[in-house]
Amino acid sequence: MKRLFATLVLLLAMIGGSVSALEPANPKANIKAHAILNYLERLPQQADKRLLSGQFTDAGPTAKLAMCEEVHEKTGRWPAMIGLDYADFAKGGLEYKTVNRVAIEYAKQGGLVTISAHLYNPANPKSRGPWEQGGDIQKLIAPGNETHDHWIKELDIMAAGLKELQDAGVVVLWRPFHEMNGGWFWWGAKEPKTFIRVWQHMFDYFTKTKGLNNVLWVYSPNHGDKTADYYAGDQYVDIVGLDAYTDFVDPQHIRGYEAVAKLPKPFGFTEFGPHGPHNPPGDYDYTRFIDGVQKHFPKTTFFLAWHHKWSLGRNQNAKQLLEHPWLVNREDLPTFATSKN
Repeated sequence: MKRLFATLVLLLAMIGGSVSALEPANPKANIKAHAILNYLERLPQQADKRLLSGQFTDAGPTAKLAMCEEVHEKTGRWPAMIGLDYADFAKGGLEYKTVNRVAIEYAKQGGLVTISAHLYNPANPKSRGPWEQGGDIQKLIAPGNETHDHWIKELDIMAAGLKELQDAGVVVLWRPFHEMNGGWFWWGAKEPKTFIRVWQHMFDYFTKTKGLNNVLWVYSPNHGDKTADYYAGDQYVDIVGLDAYTDFVDPQHIRGYEAVAKLPKPFGFTEFGPHGPHNPPGDYDYTRFIDGVQKHFPKTTFFLAWHHKWSLGRNQNAKQLLEHPWLVNREDLPTFATSKN
């Protein structure tokens, strides 16, 4: 009874004394996952402090806090959310130990964590990265073939990484199969019904088989066409968003928002980069981003600036952006970011 009472008190404190109708897709999601999801859901109702800042840092064995440190040096603010990826691009596989050390460090300092995975192609065990095409994704979930066997090994590596974070008290905004409506990754531009079965298989394997209750599932197509076609269903997704690389934050240059924003989940820009997906000059005025979000994408609850020359720390007016009344930085987050489960 004492433990139950303490849990209820913690939950009420973390969600501001009110309970939202939105429940995590995983019925066994832990108390902190509940609190974070409810917090995101309520943000669009607020007059200010309603948009979480985020900065992607790096992937695999090269992961570190350098990008967030650059933001802090330039602006005096720490991003509310750090972005990481389990890909090991040098070896063509997955690596989570370095990523997790960075994630745990940032979480202890009060930040949120989102992780993606540029998956290698399980149809080819010598695959060097996510851009290598080939293979039938239906084989991923059909036992009795080598592609399925390789896929299960890949799932096991990612699940081990997420379990380590669960043991450390870190909730992860998990963003698998990003930009699935485009054809540049091996999992992309497939028949939606087949893709959805693969997503649901990962969800069931992680939640039911592996017991991962620290994961909030993020659906993130690229802006453009068919942005809602690959949505796996309310019981398999917690958060939705769009990836967008453009200087112009408006409906003419970021398409597909209305379809995704209609889904009954919190919305964010799961990746944002000025200029385009290649060779940005690093001269973007980031106040253009907040102006566009306020005018055209008001349901946005967070954004994740991509790294290197797309990043907050390597473009213009990041300080003005992070000091905008709408912005939530790390120091503004509720205490759920540092509390244990």
